[in-house]
Amino acid sequence: MSGAQHAAGLARVVAFYETLSPQSLARIGEVYAPDARFKDPFNEVQGLAAIENVFRHMYRQVHEPRFSVTSSMGEGAEAWLAWEFRFRFQGWRESEVQLVRGATHLRLAPDGRVTEHRDYWDTGEELFARLPLLGGLMRFLRRRLGAS
Repeated sequence: MSGAQHAAGLARVVAFYETLSPQSLARIGEVYAPDARFKDPFNEVQGLAAIENVFRHMYRQVHEPRFSVTSSMGEGAEAWLAWEFRFRFQGWRESEVQLVRGATHLRLAPDGRVTEHRDYWDTGEELFARLPLLGGLMRFLRRRLGAS
């Protein structure tokens, strides 16, 4: 993969995520290869239909999900993205915008489409700690296990 192909592929991925909507999911094949693998803390799937389903499920679970890529870097067929994901919970504190920060490791095909996508983010700190019952337990555990 040439530097120009890599840059174009990475720019396409960033634009896709920053403009993601239920309607834009129809273009997922422009960004992901047909047999691409996707893994995050809750899902591990392969293929366009399965990856699309992960995002359709997200739209059913949270209000106004939005990704912002804060930095990106890559070399050859590999790339990293740092991102922020904002959303509102459905059915709990719906007026509060939640923020999750994470990173994504990508492998790109020669045509610039994603063949492997792996998200890294701390579900405990970034998500579970904000939930009513789990949040209290997470804070208790952190106090008990943390260094004084």
